[in-house]
Amino acid sequence: TLVNKVVSHLVQAIRGKDSCFSSIERQSSGSYYERVKISEPNEFDIMLVMPVPRIQLDESDDTGAYYYVSFQRSPKEKGWLKFLEEDGKLSAFKMLQALREIIKQEVKTIKDVEVTVARKKAGSPAITLQIKNPPSEISVDIILTLEAQKSWPPSTQDGLKIEQWLGTKKRRDFRFSSIYLVAKQNKREKVLRGNTWRLSFSHIEKEMINNHGNSKTCCESDGPKCCRKGCLKLLKFLLERLKMKHPKELEKFCSYHVKTAFLHSCVMWPNDTNWHLGNLDHSFQQCLGFFVDCLQKSQLTHFFIPQYNLLSLEDKARHHFLSRKISYELNNGFPVFHE
Repeated sequence: TLVNKVVSHLVQAIRGKDSCFSSIERQSSGSYYERVKISEPNEFDIMLVMPVPRIQLDESDDTGAYYYVSFQRSPKEKGWLKFLEEDGKLSAFKMLQALREIIKQEVKTIKDVEVTVARKKAGSPAITLQIKNPPSEISVDIILTLEAQKSWPPSTQDGLKIEQWLGTKKRRDFRFSSIYLVAKQNKREKVLRGNTWRLSFSHIEKEMINNHGNSKTCCESDGPKCCRKGCLKLLKFLLERLKMKHPKELEKFCSYHVKTAFLHSCVMWPNDTNWHLGNLDHSFQQCLGFFVDCLQKSQLTHFFIPQYNLLSLEDKARHHFLSRKISYELNNGFPVFHE
């Protein structure tokens, strides 16, 4: 309720402050909204989605995930021009900066809730709000997202292998939906200009996790229950716990790594019978086994962009460290859960 109050206030203000942002819409993503949050609901991800007129995408590297965005023809809304670089590329950095300024001014006017904007984290696409909610604090990541009505780029052609799991028609429907791009700095760029955008599929991940059954009735009120969400919760919880114990060694890992491993597991074991509610223990260990295998090979393929490896080869030592920690937990009945 508190988060909704603050975000609704901000969205109204942002729409009125800058003509480019006038059609911004909020969309919720992340674990709380996928109903796979474990601990306190103290972290929220909110995407502020901006429809953009016809754009052209140019790959910024060989991952197939990062792009430069430019307009195919000069946009009717002249407000966009201030966000363009000399070469006509749409600058993620300039847009984030403008949005950040509006939000910083606006949080001061929110009555009876104490809200502050956290310091900018290098390379993060989010503007983070801290909302005081005694005795604790809630953090809300606001993520600037472009929405374009255009076909998905070629790098996604062989991804989203869900035919056996959710069906060919579902895959086609997903691939006809808009593409989302988030303002994310590509660290591989030779010169860091802050004008790259990364493809985002969180709206589709949310839909797959919420409607996850091979049969249409899986987990409906009168349908059979499965343990898929339970598995994902445990995977995220395990990583969260291990990161608390080894913050320095595991800082580069995030819940997106285990979420990706989980989605691949759903494809490897597509039938609901593989995920009986009573088999949570077995299914969880199966998913973990797959993830450990990925860590040992330093190879975790992006679910939508098969050429993109989420585990970069220069971090091999870190991957092996995490795989050792997980194997220890697996073989000893997960002591970290009882600490």
